[in-house]
Amino acid sequence: MKKFLVVFVMLLMVSSHVFAQSYKTHKVKQNEKIEDIAKVYMVTVDDIFTLNPDAKNGLRPNMVLIIPKTTVQAELNTVREITSYEQHRVKRKETLYSIAKAYKVTEDDIKKANVFLYSEPLRKGTKIRIPVYSTKQVLEEVATVVDMTKPYVVLPKEGKWRVAYKFGMTVEDLEALNPEMAEVLKVGDTIKVPNIPDSHEKSVEDKYDYYEVQPKEGFYRLKVKLGLEKEELETLNPGLEASGLKAGMVLRVPKNVDNDVSGMISDHTLVASDLTKREFNYGTKHLAVLLPFKLKDVPSDSIQGTMNHVQKDSYLNFSLEFQSGVLMALDSLRKLGVSAKVDVYDTENKTSTISDLIRNNNFEELDAVIGPLTQTSVEYTAEKLSKFNIPVVSPITKTIKVTANTFQSRAAEGLLKSKVLNYFKARDSLTNTILIFDSESEPKSGDLKSTFVGASIVRSRKDKKGKDGHYIQPADVSKYLKPGKNVVFLETETAGFASNVTSILNSLNTEDIQIVLATTDMNSAFEGSEISNHHLSNLRFHFASISKSFDDDVENGFIKAYKKEYGLTPNKIAVRGFDVTMDVVLRLVTSTDLYASVNDAPLTEYIENKFAYKKTPFGGFYNDTVYLLQYDDLKIVEVKD
Repeated sequence: MKKFLVVFVMLLMVSSHVFAQSYKTHKVKQNEKIEDIAKVYMVTVDDIFTLNPDAKNGLRPNMVLIIPKTTVQAELNTVREITSYEQHRVKRKETLYSIAKAYKVTEDDIKKANVFLYSEPLRKGTKIRIPVYSTKQVLEEVATVVDMTKPYVVLPKEGKWRVAYKFGMTVEDLEALNPEMAEVLKVGDTIKVPNIPDSHEKSVEDKYDYYEVQPKEGFYRLKVKLGLEKEELETLNPGLEASGLKAGMVLRVPKNVDNDVSGMISDHTLVASDLTKREFNYGTKHLAVLLPFKLKDVPSDSIQGTMNHVQKDSYLNFSLEFQSGVLMALDSLRKLGVSAKVDVYDTENKTSTISDLIRNNNFEELDAVIGPLTQTSVEYTAEKLSKFNIPVVSPITKTIKVTANTFQSRAAEGLLKSKVLNYFKARDSLTNTILIFDSESEPKSGDLKSTFVGASIVRSRKDKKGKDGHYIQPADVSKYLKPGKNVVFLETETAGFASNVTSILNSLNTEDIQIVLATTDMNSAFEGSEISNHHLSNLRFHFASISKSFDDDVENGFIKAYKKEYGLTPNKIAVRGFDVTMDVVLRLVTSTDLYASVNDAPLTEYIENKFAYKKTPFGGFYNDTVYLLQYDDLKIVEVKD
């Protein structure tokens, strides 16, 4: 017995020692700030937030924080100091890049020394200062955080919210920690989680339901909604009394709480909110739409000349189509009883014009801005309006720097590939998978290969000169086909190769050997005249897209009204103008502002587009949803997960 006690005490000492190697704990004092705590322990604020997500909602006296241990070492770092400035007069054709290269400094160095260059272009004859630097080496103490995160393998029945709850964080925190995480978690997926002790992990129990606290909800609102007193919630959720009630936290509640209550969490797919059926906070919403019409360049000497210019100028053509959708949306909103004032401005595709528009038109009073179109213009507009906290909705730009007041309404390209991979990965055990590449596409398809490790690979054949011939023979594929279902991924940007492969696959597709075609990169190769839509339909071609096509056979009020107004069917640009405008205005009239609508309406959907905004770690918002589509009976329809 004595030996057992000694061994037990030794084990406790070893366990305590292991814990002490990676963590410390800190009890928050009255009025203590997170920045001060981070400074004391030589960690960053983000390091503390990673292990203590609840701390993002504010510190409370006696709250216990887990602090990651750091190792401190000395490093010899080179430090630059400005010792003087040289004067430079800008010559013709000189750019910031060429000047920076000539003086062996960076463009940012020059901008910092000449702050007007952040908002004005470089002009010939302008005198600017070029900083002259001296360098010296300084011995600095550098703290390195130990074991901030650990890998976690997703268990059966675990979705994002279950994993987030287990580690005391919100789904938003989990997604920020795993930017490449799949839209839907699958058993066996490995993700990163905070490296907290096992004793701090929470368990999700089937005998309880779970509720996500909504913005501005206090204990009184929860009592009305859930029928639970403050003391009952604190008993069910140890630690709630110390941390307080915060938006985004998940609470354990009894099973008898109404599951239809807004905020109740389930593992089912998110359902789109119909904002037209919600109560409106009546009052006129004021928006601005910024588009690069470049009207000064439009010739006015003849109607034919104007028409020719419209057809040739892609910016003007796009702007007119998008604006037509905006106008139709305003008409629909008016019929719903929504009052919206929308000012449309011509940016001329110049940041200087945008600057003048903001300065001269009281943009600080707006509820939101839709546009502009290009990356530079969107980022510039968002920066200019950030001091007023005016949300800027980017309607089409693929890639932008998402800052705190930016809403990126177009889903990221990477999400398209993930949508296809995740869908077929969940069904991998039931199918035979074949990957077909040409020489250009294979180097870009590493994630496809790693997802389907056991898949057979078919490569395009070479021509007589040893170059990629962009074709295959039927035998190249048929030897890998098996009775039952076969999923074939075709990755190419060459229309001829796409036509060749789909034609062969169509001939090999039978009742015994069923072929489903898919791609992770839907591009023009699959849309040209060379490829047969009959073949794509027979092969049930699957792909992801930021938008779907409306069904001509379904009576649609917008399509009907658009045809009546303009005499033709709306294209995708006009539909996107309609969808984006409808979404922004309806979010404004059903929430306190666009930022609050992210939680109030997690998913919305209109004619061809849907919007599920998620917050980035830096405060901006991006659209985190796309469509999985397939050809079916010569139509393109949505695939329901």
